[in-house]
Amino acid sequence: MMVKIIKTISANPRKIFQIDGLGAILSAFLLGVILTTFEDFFGMPARVLYILAGIAAGFALYSLTYYFLNIKKWHAALRRIAIANLLYCLLTLTLVIIHFQELTVWGILYFALEILVIITLVYIEFRVISYKNP
Repeated sequence: MMVKIIKTISANPRKIFQIDGLGAILSAFLLGVILTTFEDFFGMPARVLYILAGIAAGFALYSLTYYFLNIKKWHAALRRIAIANLLYCLLTLTLVIIHFQELTVWGILYFALEILVIITLVYIEFRVISYKNP
């Protein structure tokens, strides 16, 4: 199934920027609106959530700009956002460790799922970058 996804996206590489951008918008909304509204339920301090939401919003702007501009030389741009996504995961994991005592089970679950989804996206992004049509 993953091979089919990579082949499909490789045929239209703009799609990965769209997926990345829309996912970043969703993350920014969840972090900056939902998790901050229910800070006690998730446990992560609002100031931290706003920083993560701001970063996600910046990633959304970057990815959607490349999607809408339809730039032909997209490999380097995709590599940059994939690396940025990995660094974001590292930052998130670090913040989870720092604030672990404050986090609830739901907060830990949210951040674990977010990291899992982003790591899966990064895997696909790197595979699309290196994909060669047979």
